[in-house]
Amino acid sequence: MTPEQISEILAKPYSQQLLNGTEPARFAYNGLDGDPRAVPIGFWMEGDKLLIATAPKAAKVAALKQNPKVALTIDTAAFPPKVLLLRGTAEVELADGIPEGYIIAGRKVMADEEQYQGWVAGVKDLYTDMVLITVTLTWAKLLDFETTIPKAVEDLVREKAGA
Repeated sequence: MTPEQISEILAKPYSQQLLNGTEPARFAYNGLDGDPRAVPIGFWMEGDKLLIATAPKAAKVAALKQNPKVALTIDTAAFPPKVLLLRGTAEVELADGIPEGYIIAGRKVMADEEQYQGWVAGVKDLYTDMVLITVTLTWAKLLDFETTIPKAVEDLVREKAGA
């Protein structure tokens, strides 16, 4: 998939709602033992890159250094569901201090100002540095169940219509 095609998908209104909404991403990677992992995680976008910050000793840091291939999904629980599926390659680097994007991304999930300020204070007290995970997207698909559906369902609909 070309960067232009990925950008086109990310620019769609439902994609923007998911990227800027309160839903966490589900971040999938392979652990050092080779088994898959999927964890909910906060994120933010900078241009066409998806970024995540984490503790330097987080298990995902060592795993991503060994195998940088990742997948993410951001979705809603409402019906019809809205699902943004992403794949990419992760780069891992130690950040001096706390990335500003991490602090801003925390705002997405906390509507209460007092709760947010308490979280920010806790983050600043806990971390002296963080690891920045930068995902370069290689593939994207939006399923909105209005204009796009999974290919297997699309094929089944087409098959039934022809019957």
